[in-house]
Amino acid sequence: MGRLDRRGAIRFVDVATASDDACPVDRGELLARFHVMEDGVLLFGAAAFAAMWRAVPLLRPLGLAARNPIVLAGLERGYRAFLRIRPRLQRLAGG
Repeated sequence: MGRLDRRGAIRFVDVATASDDACPVDRGELLARFHVMEDGVLLFGAAAFAAMWRAVPLLRPLGLAARNPIVLAGLERGYRAFLRIRPRLQRLAGG
């Protein structure tokens, strides 16, 4: 994602190494799901990915489409399915 963000609109924070002051939410929750701040609002899950997509010109149309509640609900279902298999994928990848 960093390569697509040529304007530097996204600032990634590693919550695993961030100070407790930098974590607005329980660290365990932050590590379990993807979170972003957009316009001062903390978003998580598919809504967080959509916000990140809106910041990248190439992906902006996907992020805008996700503002539709039906599209966002479908993305959230897909994200939750991914979270269930993520541990297995991480083991397969050696991580």
